[in-house]
Amino acid sequence: MSEPTRRTLLTTGAASALTLGTVSFAHAEPGGGDRTETVGGTLPPGSPDFVYLPVEIPRGVREIHVSYAYERPAVPAGTQGNALDIGLFDQRGTALGGKGFRGWSGGARNEFFVRSDAATPGYIAGPVRPGTWFVVLAPYTVAPQGLTYTVTITLRFGASPPTPRPVYPPERARGRGMAWYRGDCHLHTVYSDGRRTPAEVAALARAAGLDFLATTEHNTHGGHGAWAELAGDDLLVLLGEEITTRNGHVLALGTDAGTFVDWRYRARENRFGHFAREIRRAGGLVVPAHPHATCIGCNWKFGFGEADAVEVWNGPFTPDDEVSLAGWDAALAQGRWTPAMGSSDAHRDPDRVGGPQTVVLADDLSREAILAGLRAGRSYVAESASVSLDFAVTDGWGGSAGIGERLRVAAADEPVTVRLTVTGAPEGGTVRLVTDQGVLHTAQAQTQTQTQARGTVQVEWVTTAAYATYVRAEVRHAATLPPLPGALAAFTNPVFLDVSPGTR
Repeated sequence: MSEPTRRTLLTTGAASALTLGTVSFAHAEPGGGDRTETVGGTLPPGSPDFVYLPVEIPRGVREIHVSYAYERPAVPAGTQGNALDIGLFDQRGTALGGKGFRGWSGGARNEFFVRSDAATPGYIAGPVRPGTWFVVLAPYTVAPQGLTYTVTITLRFGASPPTPRPVYPPERARGRGMAWYRGDCHLHTVYSDGRRTPAEVAALARAAGLDFLATTEHNTHGGHGAWAELAGDDLLVLLGEEITTRNGHVLALGTDAGTFVDWRYRARENRFGHFAREIRRAGGLVVPAHPHATCIGCNWKFGFGEADAVEVWNGPFTPDDEVSLAGWDAALAQGRWTPAMGSSDAHRDPDRVGGPQTVVLADDLSREAILAGLRAGRSYVAESASVSLDFAVTDGWGGSAGIGERLRVAAADEPVTVRLTVTGAPEGGTVRLVTDQGVLHTAQAQTQTQTQARGTVQVEWVTTAAYATYVRAEVRHAATLPPLPGALAAFTNPVFLDVSPGTR
């Protein structure tokens, strides 16, 4: 075991990085059996984000197997302990956004392998070619005592079988033509830090009444090829990645199959704009996830200038979602319109797939149409498939606008009528109409008539563009800590009211 004394501090590559001394298998003989080397050291507090361990791979290797361990000493209350992530780059190098990426497991597992025909979930199968590979260690948090680690690398020699061509899910399902489609755009499986298989997630998505889902594993596209047989006429599977930086997480949603988006940068390095453009070039949307989450590194620090949408509601509704909702609404009032979404971020039992879900108006059930609907904000968020909303604003001349659209009126004082129908409203809850001034109309959820189904609420309210530059709807559960509102059951993107003289 050797301390990392030979090292280079890199500040022009992927964040700040420490390169350790090389592990060499240069004298290993092909066909000579397995060869194993173990190295280690101690990383002090304040270590760079990424520590690269170069590994010289000779010819004739069919598989590389890596395991690691690190000490977790006790720390004082309020102090972060050790957490060490791991991944792998091949002989093509570690350049930011380069082609050398071969997989990432973060802290989800303590060993992995890569060979030509298979790899540990989260890693990319393919030939183990000779050259300098890199095991990447990412000290997420370091205890005051330092982070002592060991890495064991085993090379297995022999002939390599062919690499199978990946098969990806289709980009279109049967659908219902132009309709409201339900989806969950933030999900994890065993291909990153989830505990469910893709098959289990697909079954849960169907049981939740979803029409589409998105696979968004942390910092890897290694699971894209696992979904082809799980999609179907009834379920569209979108591909993507959750880019997990030290300054927040962002979904690359609906990207081309096999797209990898790098995560090795912080907000101060001014690199995110480049990768946001890469996501769009791959056909995807840029969606900051849980922007006010309280976990370390989860709070979004990159701003929203590059966002195509924002995940306002993540999993069970909590105070950080309330903060996200308030921040999103404040931006609306300032004229900064970014469509809102909601997703489950489900990882394992008892996380509920489809809780919440985004319901999007799309021309059909296809990747292109679903992404277009999300980008336009023609969507609302509901806690489950049992909650449905019908929301529109009409003028007195036959004009109408729905969620995410604009109603143009000839004068600021022209009356318009807001109509909302909620199906599946929670008993004892409230329905609220929200504008740039705040909540201007409230109705109780138990106000259904004898001719309406239980949980159905109909609201009608008249306003003007002078009084409300936009109107959006919220459905909330009964308050548990009045005067604070209850948890969300659903909310919509806004309908905007624009004054356009001469419209009539």
